[in-house]
Amino acid sequence: MAGDSPSALPVQLVEQPRLQKLKEMFISKFGSAPKFYARAPGRVNLIGEHIDYCGYAVLPMAIEQDILIAVEPVQSQVVQLANTNSSYLDFSTSVNNIQIHKTKPQWHNYFLCGLKGIQEHFGLNNPTGMNCLLDGSIPPSSGLSSSSALVCCAGLVTLRANGKTLSKVELAEICTKSERYIGTEGGGMDQSISFLAEEGTAKLIEFSPLRATDVRLPSGATFVIANSCVEMNKAATSHYNIRVMECRLATKMESCTHYKNTLSQEKTVFRKRSQWGEGGQLLSKSKGLEWRKMLRLHDVQTELRVSLEEMLTIVEEVLHPEPYSAEEICKCLGISLEELHSQILSQNMQDVSTFKLYQRAKHVYSEAARVLEFQKICSEAPANALQLLGELMQQSHISCREMYECSCPELDRLVDICLQFGAIGSRLTGAGWGGCTVSMVPTDKLNTFLKNVKKAYYQKDGQRLAVENNSLFATKPGRGALVFVEA
Repeated sequence: MAGDSPSALPVQLVEQPRLQKLKEMFISKFGSAPKFYARAPGRVNLIGEHIDYCGYAVLPMAIEQDILIAVEPVQSQVVQLANTNSSYLDFSTSVNNIQIHKTKPQWHNYFLCGLKGIQEHFGLNNPTGMNCLLDGSIPPSSGLSSSSALVCCAGLVTLRANGKTLSKVELAEICTKSERYIGTEGGGMDQSISFLAEEGTAKLIEFSPLRATDVRLPSGATFVIANSCVEMNKAATSHYNIRVMECRLATKMESCTHYKNTLSQEKTVFRKRSQWGEGGQLLSKSKGLEWRKMLRLHDVQTELRVSLEEMLTIVEEVLHPEPYSAEEICKCLGISLEELHSQILSQNMQDVSTFKLYQRAKHVYSEAARVLEFQKICSEAPANALQLLGELMQQSHISCREMYECSCPELDRLVDICLQFGAIGSRLTGAGWGGCTVSMVPTDKLNTFLKNVKKAYYQKDGQRLAVENNSLFATKPGRGALVFVEA
């Protein structure tokens, strides 16, 4: 069951050569053998990009690539972290003095997020110290959730070392919150699939409350991940957090402006959209909607009790395609510029002067509808299921590129190449601005597809050629986070 605590399975279930190498390196590093191992997978999002933090369901699957940590609890209250990749420097700290630096999101800070989340949940005053050696097979900054997998694995490690238990759902929720210590305003998809994944099936992940439903993918196709080789660290850039805030502002503008528009029609008070900005607070309150409490676009739909299709119509009615200035937003909401900056905009958004609310809301509502349609097609399995799913993936990429503006030239080029060589559907996956594409490829054409994409995208570029072997691979739904013990 998805709510059960992560299992402690015999260590033989891990690849023996990799595990043996990790164990030997651990003994060489720390002078003793690890007592247990924890694993958390990366993920690929098949559809549903940038909508989890807006409250909408997403449809990811765990991949076989993962974060694996060898652990030895120790008497001293010190955590020593090391990495099998020598480019990631060793780190140690007192477990009673966890400092997470947002400005420099180095690898160990993601571990500290998971550690701190568990500590605070249980109120651990004297948590167990640990020696930890990490090995990762997820390409970093590729949109396959290596950072969240590390947070989840660290949370699981801390839980086990301190003799505590939690359900997978509780762990996912704690790790979602704790990753925000590093400044990423994520919505919970990455952490949820990392814990709730089951081998052989994708998952529809829903929020509030968190729950996961199996989605059986149609036979006859394989999902292929291709790395654009453009790195994007979502905690180190403002792009991601700006989109989160634009969605939050669109939520407030919709909830406020829609009711002003409704009232103007009833009382014929306002006749032009440009006049809707006056008296916003009073009018929205008169309809019983408190826009100040509206944080997610899903909240607006819930309050209005309308369909996603109707929400798209409301977007057309109440938001204009031109970017909004901070002054215009203030006028509509009936607040001062000072209130906007101190009460609504996050600290890293203070210098942003314009906001594309129409485009972001349009993407979110249309993408949320595509997720539900994707699940429906997988469930009903019509004869043309693959074609229909491919069309949804294409629509998703176009929306990410044009409405959410989270693609990049390399991703667009890679999508075009994948479609050219036989993909039924292809789209960016993950935060975007670099990272990976996911393509649905007929299984009988897989080998030819891989060969042609390698030639067209990787072998014509020296830098890409150097990482070719780890940049293009087929994957299948893998299992979620687990603890392994010596048999």
